[in-house]
Amino acid sequence: MGYQFQFSIVWDNLALLFAGALTTFRISLLAIAVGLIIGIIGAICRTSGNKILDAIALAYVEVIRNTPYLIQLFFIFFGMPNLGIKLTAEQAAILSLAVNFGAYSTEIVRAGVESIAKGQVEAGMALGFKPLSIFRHIILLPALSNIYPALIGQVILAVLFTSVVSQIATEDLTFVGDFLNARSFRSFEIYFAISLIYLAIVWIIKGMSYFIERRFFEFAKYRR
Repeated sequence: MGYQFQFSIVWDNLALLFAGALTTFRISLLAIAVGLIIGIIGAICRTSGNKILDAIALAYVEVIRNTPYLIQLFFIFFGMPNLGIKLTAEQAAILSLAVNFGAYSTEIVRAGVESIAKGQVEAGMALGFKPLSIFRHIILLPALSNIYPALIGQVILAVLFTSVVSQIATEDLTFVGDFLNARSFRSFEIYFAISLIYLAIVWIIKGMSYFIERRFFEFAKYRR
Protein backbone atom coordinates (compact mmCIF):
# COMPACT_ATOMS: atom_id res chain seq x y z
CA MET A 1 0.00 0.00 0.00
CA GLY A 2 1.48 3.33 -1.10
CA TYR A 3 1.95 6.30 1.15
CA GLN A 4 -0.98 8.74 1.03
CA PHE A 5 0.15 12.36 1.20
CA GLN A 6 -1.94 14.55 3.47
CA PHE A 7 -0.75 18.14 3.36
CA SER A 8 -3.87 19.23 5.22
CA ILE A 9 -1.80 18.98 8.42
CA VAL A 10 0.30 21.84 7.02
CA TRP A 11 -2.60 23.99 5.82
CA ASP A 12 -4.52 23.52 9.07
CA ASN A 13 -1.55 24.66 11.14
CA LEU A 14 -0.19 27.51 9.04
CA ALA A 15 -0.69 29.99 11.89
CA LEU A 16 1.36 27.81 14.24
CA LEU A 17 4.10 27.33 11.64
CA PHE A 18 4.15 31.07 10.96
CA ALA A 19 4.55 31.80 14.67
CA GLY A 20 7.46 29.36 14.84
CA ALA A 21 9.04 30.96 11.78
CA LEU A 22 8.75 34.41 13.36
CA THR A 23 10.44 33.12 16.51
CA THR A 24 13.24 31.61 14.42
CA PHE A 25 13.64 34.88 12.50
CA ARG A 26 13.67 36.99 15.67
CA ILE A 27 16.18 34.76 17.44
CA SER A 28 18.41 34.76 14.35
CA LEU A 29 18.49 38.54 13.95
CA LEU A 30 19.09 39.26 17.64
CA ALA A 31 21.80 36.61 17.94
CA ILE A 32 23.57 37.77 14.78
CA ALA A 33 23.47 41.43 15.85
CA VAL A 34 24.91 40.67 19.30
CA GLY A 35 27.36 38.13 17.86
CA LEU A 36 28.69 40.64 15.34
CA ILE A 37 29.36 43.13 18.14
CA ILE A 38 31.19 40.37 20.03
CA GLY A 39 33.12 39.53 16.86
CA ILE A 40 34.21 43.12 16.31
CA ILE A 41 35.34 43.44 19.93
CA GLY A 42 37.15 40.12 19.64
CA ALA A 43 38.87 41.22 16.43
CA ILE A 44 39.98 44.45 18.11
CA CYS A 45 41.50 42.41 20.94
CA ARG A 46 43.19 40.03 18.48
CA THR A 47 44.77 42.91 16.53
CA SER A 48 45.42 45.30 19.42
CA GLY A 49 48.99 44.21 20.01
CA ASN A 50 48.16 43.64 23.67
CA LYS A 51 49.22 40.09 24.53
CA ILE A 52 46.70 39.71 27.37
CA LEU A 53 43.71 40.85 25.28
CA ASP A 54 44.90 38.74 22.37
CA ALA A 55 45.24 35.66 24.60
CA ILE A 56 41.76 36.15 26.09
CA ALA A 57 40.15 36.56 22.66
CA LEU A 58 42.08 33.61 21.25
CA ALA A 59 41.05 31.39 24.17
CA TYR A 60 37.41 32.35 23.63
CA VAL A 61 37.61 31.57 19.92
CA GLU A 62 39.35 28.23 20.48
CA VAL A 63 36.91 27.06 23.16
CA ILE A 64 33.79 27.95 21.15
CA ARG A 65 35.03 26.74 17.78
CA ASN A 66 36.22 23.41 19.15
CA THR A 67 33.18 22.39 21.21
CA PRO A 68 29.74 21.33 19.91
CA TYR A 69 27.12 24.05 19.73
CA LEU A 70 24.58 21.78 21.44
CA ILE A 71 26.86 21.49 24.47
CA GLN A 72 27.25 25.28 24.57
CA LEU A 73 23.45 25.63 24.48
CA PHE A 74 22.99 23.09 27.28
CA PHE A 75 25.72 24.72 29.37
CA ILE A 76 24.03 28.13 29.18
CA PHE A 77 20.48 26.85 29.74
CA PHE A 78 21.07 24.02 32.23
CA GLY A 79 24.49 24.84 33.70
CA MET A 80 24.39 28.58 34.34
CA PRO A 81 21.39 28.41 36.73
CA ASN A 82 23.76 26.65 39.16
CA LEU A 83 25.69 29.94 39.22
CA GLY A 84 22.50 31.90 39.87
CA ILE A 85 22.04 32.96 36.24
CA LYS A 86 18.68 31.65 35.02
CA LEU A 87 17.51 32.41 31.51
CA THR A 88 14.36 31.62 29.60
CA ALA A 89 14.66 29.17 26.73
CA GLU A 90 14.57 31.97 24.16
CA GLN A 91 17.13 34.08 26.05
CA ALA A 92 19.46 31.09 26.32
CA ALA A 93 19.01 30.41 22.62
CA ILE A 94 19.89 33.99 21.67
CA LEU A 95 22.88 34.14 24.02
CA SER A 96 24.32 30.78 22.92
CA LEU A 97 23.91 31.60 19.23
CA ALA A 98 25.46 35.05 19.76
CA VAL A 99 28.45 33.60 21.61
CA ASN A 100 28.92 30.95 18.91
CA PHE A 101 28.56 33.40 16.02
CA GLY A 102 30.84 35.86 17.81
CA ALA A 103 33.70 33.36 17.92
CA TYR A 104 33.55 32.65 14.19
CA SER A 105 33.01 36.29 13.24
CA THR A 106 35.98 37.30 15.40
CA GLU A 107 38.35 35.48 13.08
CA ILE A 108 36.53 36.68 9.95
CA VAL A 109 36.63 40.33 11.06
CA ARG A 110 40.25 39.94 12.20
CA ALA A 111 41.19 38.80 8.71
CA GLY A 112 39.44 41.86 7.29
CA VAL A 113 41.20 44.24 9.68
CA GLU A 114 44.59 42.73 8.84
CA SER A 115 43.84 43.19 5.13
CA ILE A 116 43.88 46.98 5.55
CA ALA A 117 47.24 48.45 4.55
CA LYS A 118 49.08 50.15 7.40
CA GLY A 119 49.79 53.04 5.07
CA GLN A 120 46.09 53.94 5.04
CA VAL A 121 46.04 54.16 8.82
CA GLU A 122 49.22 56.23 8.83
CA ALA A 123 47.72 58.56 6.23
CA GLY A 124 44.66 59.04 8.42
CA MET A 125 46.84 59.89 11.40
CA ALA A 126 48.84 62.33 9.29
CA LEU A 127 45.63 64.06 8.25
CA GLY A 128 44.66 64.54 11.87
CA PHE A 129 41.85 61.99 12.12
CA LYS A 130 40.90 60.98 15.64
CA PRO A 131 41.52 57.31 16.61
CA LEU A 132 37.79 56.53 16.62
CA SER A 133 37.35 58.05 13.15
CA ILE A 134 40.36 56.12 11.86
CA PHE A 135 38.95 52.87 13.20
CA ARG A 136 35.44 53.50 11.89
CA HIS A 137 36.15 54.92 8.43
CA ILE A 138 39.62 53.64 7.52
CA ILE A 139 39.70 50.26 9.22
CA LEU A 140 36.25 48.86 10.11
CA LEU A 141 34.09 49.73 7.10
CA PRO A 142 36.71 48.75 4.47
CA ALA A 143 37.50 45.60 6.48
CA LEU A 144 33.82 44.61 6.60
CA SER A 145 33.50 45.20 2.87
CA ASN A 146 36.46 42.88 2.26
CA ILE A 147 35.06 40.03 4.31
CA TYR A 148 31.35 40.63 3.69
CA PRO A 149 30.73 37.48 1.58
CA ALA A 150 32.42 35.25 4.19
CA LEU A 151 30.50 36.98 6.98
CA ILE A 152 27.17 36.46 5.23
CA GLY A 153 28.03 32.79 4.76
CA GLN A 154 28.50 32.53 8.53
CA VAL A 155 25.24 34.41 9.06
CA ILE A 156 23.39 31.79 7.02
CA LEU A 157 24.96 29.01 9.09
CA ALA A 158 23.86 30.82 12.26
CA VAL A 159 20.28 30.95 10.96
CA LEU A 160 20.33 27.22 10.28
CA PHE A 161 21.85 26.59 13.72
CA THR A 162 18.62 27.89 15.27
CA SER A 163 17.03 24.52 14.55
CA VAL A 164 19.07 23.13 17.46
CA VAL A 165 17.47 25.42 20.07
CA SER A 166 14.29 23.34 19.96
CA GLN A 167 16.22 20.94 22.23
CA ILE A 168 15.59 23.29 25.17
CA ALA A 169 11.92 23.79 24.23
CA THR A 170 12.41 27.10 22.48
CA GLU A 171 9.23 27.43 20.41
CA ASP A 172 10.98 27.95 17.10
CA LEU A 173 10.08 26.48 13.72
CA THR A 174 11.69 23.09 14.41
CA PHE A 175 9.95 22.84 17.78
CA VAL A 176 6.60 23.45 16.07
CA GLY A 177 7.44 20.80 13.47
CA ASP A 178 8.32 18.25 16.16
CA PHE A 179 5.09 19.05 17.98
CA LEU A 180 2.95 18.59 14.87
CA ASN A 181 4.79 15.40 13.93
CA ALA A 182 4.25 13.90 17.39
CA ARG A 183 0.56 14.69 17.10
CA SER A 184 -0.07 13.56 13.52
CA PHE A 185 2.89 11.33 12.48
CA ARG A 186 2.89 13.05 9.06
CA SER A 187 6.68 13.41 9.01
CA PHE A 188 7.16 13.86 5.27
CA GLU A 189 4.60 16.63 4.87
CA ILE A 190 5.60 18.51 8.00
CA TYR A 191 9.36 18.48 7.54
CA PHE A 192 9.04 19.14 3.81
CA ALA A 193 7.04 22.28 4.61
CA ILE A 194 9.50 23.32 7.32
CA SER A 195 12.41 22.90 4.91
CA LEU A 196 10.68 25.29 2.49
CA ILE A 197 10.08 27.79 5.31
CA TYR A 198 13.74 27.67 6.36
CA LEU A 199 14.68 28.22 2.73
CA ALA A 200 12.40 31.27 2.62
CA ILE A 201 13.95 32.65 5.83
CA VAL A 202 17.44 32.25 4.36
CA TRP A 203 16.35 34.02 1.18
CA ILE A 204 14.96 36.89 3.25
CA ILE A 205 18.26 37.15 5.15
CA LYS A 206 20.16 37.11 1.85
CA GLY A 207 17.91 39.85 0.50
CA MET A 208 18.55 41.96 3.58
CA SER A 209 22.30 41.37 3.26
CA TYR A 210 22.22 42.42 -0.40
CA PHE A 211 20.45 45.66 0.58
CA ILE A 212 23.02 46.33 3.31
CA GLU A 213 25.85 45.68 0.88
CA ARG A 214 24.41 48.12 -1.67
CA ARG A 215 23.67 50.69 1.03
CA PHE A 216 26.94 50.64 3.00
CA PHE A 217 29.63 48.83 1.01
CA GLU A 218 29.01 49.87 -2.59
CA PHE A 219 31.95 52.30 -2.33
CA ALA A 220 34.31 49.32 -2.04
CA LYS A 221 33.79 48.53 -5.72
CA TYR A 222 35.24 51.89 -6.65
CA ARG A 223 37.95 51.77 -3.99
CA ARG A 224 39.60 48.64 -5.43
